[in-house]
Amino acid sequence: MFIDSHCHLDRLDLSPYDNDFSKMLQAASDRGVDKMLCVSIALEQFPSMYELISQHNNVFASVGVHPLSAADEQVTVEQLAEKAALDRIIAIGETGLDYFYQTDTQELQQTSFKNHLVAASKLNLPTIVHTRDAQEDTLQMIREHGSLDAAGVLHCFTESLEMAKEALDLNYMISFSGIITFKNAAELREVVKQVPLNRILIETDAPYLAPVPHRGKKNEPKYVVEVAQCIADLKGISVEEVAETTSENFYQLFNKARL
Repeated sequence: MFIDSHCHLDRLDLSPYDNDFSKMLQAASDRGVDKMLCVSIALEQFPSMYELISQHNNVFASVGVHPLSAADEQVTVEQLAEKAALDRIIAIGETGLDYFYQTDTQELQQTSFKNHLVAASKLNLPTIVHTRDAQEDTLQMIREHGSLDAAGVLHCFTESLEMAKEALDLNYMISFSGIITFKNAAELREVVKQVPLNRILIETDAPYLAPVPHRGKKNEPKYVVEVAQCIADLKGISVEEVAETTSENFYQLFNKARL
């Protein structure tokens, strides 16, 4: 069994499935992808996202505001806590810092990130963290405002091995996406080799970043198998071992998913 630990199901193009969400889920299940985590990026869109996934026992969700939306939508600890109380919400995020696309909103991003980390600590929920070109600030904010007990995951990881090691020391997991299959990702594949399998999650970040050999297509959860296969090849182990271990890692981090 594979688990897609990070996808945006409310943004998928369902036209290949006759606009039937259940058919998309079945296509994933046919490849052994039996569980997935639909990640929130905006409170404004949260109600429709939650309505989409709430009737499906194999789909979990998070609540949060993406750092690139922080300038438009500031979120409070109380707002996050209110929505986190809903059934099937197992994490806080996606939150974090992105200085690659926006350098003029750093303070707003940091305020939003802090509120997410504080909410996650109070609720004992893991935090889903997006980080790009903000290594030092991301780690420092986790140290200051995060929880070692609840911890979290650096999703769609593309940063340095040094950052990965520091995140592991903070009890975070590292999640890899289809980017590791790209031709220009040789350095990132070296990071994959160095991160212990028992600290790795796999994800699609669908509908973005479809892995080889599906580049150019819209991504979807069934393609997380290609991510797992790439990790297996890099580590010289079976894809079945990657599936089993990353699934156990998922339940270890997102322990509400066991309930």
